[in-house]
Amino acid sequence: MRKHLEIFPVTGLPEVAAGDDLAALIADGADLRDGDVVSVTSKIVSKAEGRLTYGTRREAVDAELVRVVAQRGETRIVQTRHGLVMAAAGTDTSNTAAGTVLLLPVDPDRSARSLRAALKDRYDVNVGIVVTDTLGRPWRNGQTDVAIGAAGVRVVEDLRGTTDSHGNVLAVTEPALADEIAGASELVKGKADGVPVAVLRGLEDAVLPVGEDGPGARALVRDAEHDMFSLGTREAARAAVLDRQPPAGLRELDPLLLSDLAVEGVLVEAGDNAVTVSGADPVTVGVAAERVAVLLHAEGYGVAVQAGPGAVATVTFGSRSK
Repeated sequence: MRKHLEIFPVTGLPEVAAGDDLAALIADGADLRDGDVVSVTSKIVSKAEGRLTYGTRREAVDAELVRVVAQRGETRIVQTRHGLVMAAAGTDTSNTAAGTVLLLPVDPDRSARSLRAALKDRYDVNVGIVVTDTLGRPWRNGQTDVAIGAAGVRVVEDLRGTTDSHGNVLAVTEPALADEIAGASELVKGKADGVPVAVLRGLEDAVLPVGEDGPGARALVRDAEHDMFSLGTREAARAAVLDRQPPAGLRELDPLLLSDLAVEGVLVEAGDNAVTVSGADPVTVGVAAERVAVLLHAEGYGVAVQAGPGAVATVTFGSRSK
């Protein structure tokens, strides 16, 4: 347990432009010591790296996204090429010239590594670097800062296998240390105060030795395959109907999957690689077969529906193609 933590805003930094030396600006404005963690807002990293584009914000988002997670009107939650899921791909039009849009750094982890190396080489100080950006969160109002880039700092504390104060073994506890650093630093940076850098002191145990940058903030990104909420509700419903993949291989059926499915006048029978739906009314059978297909799709099965002769439909299931 850490007994003491200090957070200092780095004030007086000038407006950053393309080509500016962030290491020099930060070192001139802060009394850095070995073991400090420097939290840097991604906006000034992007400005220094010339990540400014011309056009509309919509055009910038289109260029930066790899998939749309959810959309309501003009608001889009998307996944960026970094793997981050965020509104508007992290683009920013505040404090930029009209007709320009600021993009996220191309590789925030690389940006963090470069800044850390420059501070060590020129000022002989071993610090950790966290590059931050602001995100909203499912189920919670408001926004908070998280780490989108990191170097020289442990991004996750793995407490699995340790015991709590009651002797219970912790099985899944992995605090996202880099995100906690980002959120804590935002308390002294603020959105409207023009303070893009903060220094955290008291985290020496989280700072890696010289020459070890660690996995970076990329290690905090959960890939879509393991994300239980990889689509918005509307998008998930559409995918269940329109984006189903046919089965590409055998997969065992969970016997409980169809246990709650009850459609009056319809018989549902599960076989080795297909579910047969039959009854007296072809329309009712078709509706029931589609419900079966949606349930299977939601559980990650590949599915295909085929109408048979009379009031019979077959839902073939299995593993999905990659």
